[in-house]
Amino acid sequence: MASHRKPRTSVLTSPGGRRTAAGLTSAALASVTLLSQSADAAPRAPRPTIEEVKQKVDGLYRQAEVATQKYNAAKERADHQRTTVDGLLDAAAKRAQKMNDTRRELGTFASAQYRTGGMNPTAQLMLAKDPQQFFDRSHLMERLTSRQQQAVSDYQEQAAAAARQRAEAGRSLERLQSSQASLKASKQSVQQKLAEARQLLSRLTAQEKARLAELERQKEAAAKRKAEEEARRQQERERQRQQDGGGTAGGGTGGGGTTGGTQSTKAEQALAFARAQIGKPYVWGATGPSSYDCSGLTQAAWKAAGVDLPRTTWDQVKVGQRVATSNLQPGDLVFFFDDISHVGMYIGGGKMIHAPHPGANVREESIYYMPIYGSVRPG
Repeated sequence: MASHRKPRTSVLTSPGGRRTAAGLTSAALASVTLLSQSADAAPRAPRPTIEEVKQKVDGLYRQAEVATQKYNAAKERADHQRTTVDGLLDAAAKRAQKMNDTRRELGTFASAQYRTGGMNPTAQLMLAKDPQQFFDRSHLMERLTSRQQQAVSDYQEQAAAAARQRAEAGRSLERLQSSQASLKASKQSVQQKLAEARQLLSRLTAQEKARLAELERQKEAAAKRKAEEEARRQQERERQRQQDGGGTAGGGTGGGGTTGGTQSTKAEQALAFARAQIGKPYVWGATGPSSYDCSGLTQAAWKAAGVDLPRTTWDQVKVGQRVATSNLQPGDLVFFFDDISHVGMYIGGGKMIHAPHPGANVREESIYYMPIYGSVRPG
């Protein structure tokens, strides 16, 4: 009799007692092994060196300063437009009041004449759906008294002026909205760059942070040495000029003196203000009195001396007299990088007072710490 039982699937028993289906071929096992080895052998991105981290962080700070200057420019535009809009709205309100006064006067004329009988021209004017059509009827205007004609004329002028002001207010509001959008974008850009810098720094170990601080000290020391060398050379040139009978030029890179007169007094006042801010924190977009960004500090310092400077580095560099680095005098503004994204105030001896970057305070530092773009003398 034929058997109807199904054939058994053969199994293998492992040394540990576990059973493995014979259908799992040696090729499949080999594939699993290779995949595992490939995963373990996947190359990891090399950890950046401290030098690379410093370069990246410095770059992010610089990008943040560029975005800060864009923010400052947008804020200045927005503030200006807001003032313009407020003025237009105030003027429009006053114009509307004048229109109402004129309209009431015309209404008084119309009411008085209506009581005497008939629909006089003034009443027709007040009841017309389109006053302009009424004004176009010159023969009706001729029937008005001199006082009534003046009231109608005033109303026309007020209405036309109100229309112009409404149009100008609308354009100003559009410009304000554009400035506010630019302000928001610049703010987001600053925040993003600073967040990236903080993230990079947060990943450093204590040893790496110490190494980073050492690199910073080395950079500051090198910049200080260059400032001292330039100061000595300037003093040597000054002595040579005096020996040659040319007198003293005063105020060079190393001398630290100032020329006489009003300009000297203003520079001294600006410097006194800047020195009083040393130790206050850098905050992007800040103009004092408790914190500053770079151009906010220089603007506030010269304002204390009675000189109004624009808000951004890009505009401040256009104000005043351009001077060579070798002819710097205390109070002069020194600008840095090709994009003119940073500024400091020269104090003599190759040094300046400036608001460096987020996380740092207003301080004295060598002007050679960063690549110099150029300098100007305000006033």
